[in-house]
Order: sequence, then structure tokens, then C-alpha cells
Amino acid sequence: MTAIEMPKRAMVLAAGRGKRMRPLSDTVPKPLLAVAKRTLLERTLDRLTAAGIEDVVVNLHHLGDRIRQQLDGRDDLRIHYSEEPELLETGGGLLKALDYFEGAPFFVANGDVLWQDGESSALLRMAEAWDATTMDGLLLVQALARATGYDGKGDFEMGAGGRLARRAGMSAPYVFTGVQLLHPRLFAESPQGPFSLNLLYDRAIAAGRLFGLAHEGTWYHVGTVDGLKRAEARFRESPA
Repeated sequence: MTAIEMPKRAMVLAAGRGKRMRPLSDTVPKPLLAVAKRTLLERTLDRLTAAGIEDVVVNLHHLGDRIRQQLDGRDDLRIHYSEEPELLETGGGLLKALDYFEGAPFFVANGDVLWQDGESSALLRMAEAWDATTMDGLLLVQALARATGYDGKGDFEMGAGGRLARRAGMSAPYVFTGVQLLHPRLFAESPQGPFSLNLLYDRAIAAGRLFGLAHEGTWYHVGTVDGLKRAEARFRESPA
């Protein structure tokens, strides 16, 4: 993908309840929790804006009014909201907003993702790596050994050319960061209602059309209160 083809639209997934972040998330939506005095959601939008994104869809469910209030004063990009009276999970939430992207590839970021770039922007690297002829999805992944605060078994193996694979019940060397570049055709024949993106990932893996790009910077797992505290400590040391 050339610079001219850099996607201008993105979606931020901000509807989840953040159950593992309780009790903090009982009164504050997880994307509005702060690290070094700036919310996770603001940091994500900052990254998107810096990469040239102009329009963002934010889905809302749990404490959605709080998120609207937080973003109302932001004027560096156009923000649209997708309300989910029923929580639709990652796949269903994206499917509900899919028409907005008009058939073009678009970025997706989890509302609680936290990363720092390496020498160049991760989003720009993803755009450069994108190949619409072979890819339905390109996931930013972090090497398990470099995933800050993460103690899981990983998500994917990555083969030649970046193709992703999974091995049921086995540990994997890469973990998904929550940042991805997707083509709308990934959602062809998707189920209606709530469903996980994992369903579509597995289908794309079987077709050889799900790819990964290894992150060159730092990625923080902030799925729990302890993870948030660890990230706060690291940002004090290296706030870039």
C-alpha cells in the first residue's frame, strides 16, 4: 500500500464492560482509565491522528455517555458513534458499522490498547505492508518475550511472509496487540448478532489470508488493575 492509499478511517472498540478491570471499570469505562494522566482512548486516538486517520467510529455500550463526554471537545478528527444497546462483541460490533467504510480497508484498535512505537509508526508500517490481493486482515503482533505485563500463552504462530496460524492448546510465540488493518470482505457471510472476531480469523487462516506484522516498539498488556499499574510505572520511566 502506498502513502496515497493510507486508510483514512478507523474504528475503536470501546463498548466492552472491562470485567477484569473491576472495581475501577464499574464507574469508569475501561478506555477512559488513565496512564500517565492521559486516558487509554485518548492515546489510541492520538496514534490514529498522527498516522493520518481523519474519521473514527467508536462503538458504545457500557457507560457510553462518559465516553461521549470525554471526546466531545476533540476537534482533530471526525468522531462517529455506533450505539450497541445489546453488546455485540468484537465481530458483531464491527459488522454493525461496516457500511461506514464503503468497501475500503480500515484500521481497528481496541479501546484499551496501549503501545509505543519503535523507530517508525506501527500504523504506517502496517499500511506499507498491506497487500489487498493476498490479505483480508493484517494484525499487529508482539513477540511473546517482549510483551510487557503479559503472562498468557500467546495467540499466533507466524510463518514465511507473515501468514498467521494457530495450534489448539499450544503456546504461541506472538500475541495480538489489539491493532489491526482489515478488509470488509473478511465479514462476508458473517453471522448476525454478537460474535467474536476469532470466528473470522480462523476462517481467514484456513484460506491463508490472515497475516501478522511484528511490532518494533513496546506493547503493554493492561487487561487487569495490576497491568495498568505496571504500565504506569513504565511510562514514568519512558513516556514517549
